[in-house]
Amino acid sequence: MLPNIPGLGNLQKQVQKMQEDMARLQTELDNDRLETASGGGMVKITTNGKGEVLNITVAPEVVDPSDVEMLQDLLVSAMREANQKAEAHKTEKMNGAMPPGMMGALPKGLF
Repeated sequence: MLPNIPGLGNLQKQVQKMQEDMARLQTELDNDRLETASGGGMVKITTNGKGEVLNITVAPEVVDPSDVEMLQDLLVSAMREANQKAEAHKTEKMNGAMPPGMMGALPKGLF
């Protein structure tokens, strides 16, 4: 049997609310759409809020069989930017959902 600890019931409610908030946040991140462009918009990548790639659009004028390397560079650049954008978006949302100071106490990469 657990000892009667003052405030334990309140703590359990806070943990439950935080779990509910995190589940809601995960759903929001799944539904968020972020677009990133590279090469002046010649390559566009759409990700969800978790950074999962949903779509890649390449302008026809970028497809030059004699310069495949440029297209590859644009794709890599757009992917890096898309990942950074999604990570910043996710961190911003997580910071908004957590009690003040809590995100700094959690291990990096947890979410």
